[in-house]
Amino acid sequence: MDADAVNATENGLPQSPPDAPAPLKEPRKKRGVPEGLWIRCERCQAPNFRKHLEQNLNLCLECGHHFYVPAKLRIAQLLDADSFEEWFPNLMPVDPLGFTDKKAYKVRLVEEQKKTGMNDACVVGKGYMRGRPLVFGLTDSSFIMGSMGSVVGEKLTRAIEEATKQKLPLLIISGSGGGARMHEGIFSLMQMGKVSAALARYHECGGLYISVLTNPTMGGVAASFASLGDIVIAEPEALIGFAGPRVIEATVKQKLPEGFQKSEFLLKKGFVDRIIPRPELRTEISRIIDYCTR
Repeated sequence: MDADAVNATENGLPQSPPDAPAPLKEPRKKRGVPEGLWIRCERCQAPNFRKHLEQNLNLCLECGHHFYVPAKLRIAQLLDADSFEEWFPNLMPVDPLGFTDKKAYKVRLVEEQKKTGMNDACVVGKGYMRGRPLVFGLTDSSFIMGSMGSVVGEKLTRAIEEATKQKLPLLIISGSGGGARMHEGIFSLMQMGKVSAALARYHECGGLYISVLTNPTMGGVAASFASLGDIVIAEPEALIGFAGPRVIEATVKQKLPEGFQKSEFLLKKGFVDRIIPRPELRTEISRIIDYCTR
């Protein structure tokens, strides 16, 4: 017995056999990349670091593709810092039909509110753009695809009426891929006429309405207030229309033209007045307001 073994025995410590293998260490856990840290561009497939993407106005750093922008970030991008005053934030959607598809509409609303932090798909209020006061509204595609239910229609109508009373320019950013919200049936469809009627009264009073179409602007939104602007602006490559291209192609049984329903195609056809990249929107809208409200 060697000296170390004798010392261990004398001290009452457990003695390992001389040929015993070394104790196994627990395998080190691999460190993965946190989910959502990188976002792949839909157009060029380049990976974009999320922080750098947000600093670049949610434009792909490689090809300039316009990513989705949430409501709060869109407000921060366009309006002067801390100038936005939200109106009617406590209007809440209800379930007038007791609608159920894969899940109950009541349940879907609660889930969407938790996911987005919004009561519904629309935000309206008053703000300033380069020192110019205006009434501002937007629809956000993250909340049931930005579809227009009773709350969306009511908020937009009230905002338009306030713009009429205060004689202010009106700017609405549309990002609605869902059109009229089927979960509310005719209550949703009537919002198209209600908002359009409010815009007609605003126009009669000489108001300036600027409509900005983003990807996507579809269905009842595109068929009502989104297309009624005195000046209609679109972001590059935005999908704009009523029914989607796949539905139309399946219905007419014909191949659609290249770029059909994209903002560039609609500019050539006269549906859109201008295409303005996101970094230039704030400056160009301010110029339009200056020119048209002299």
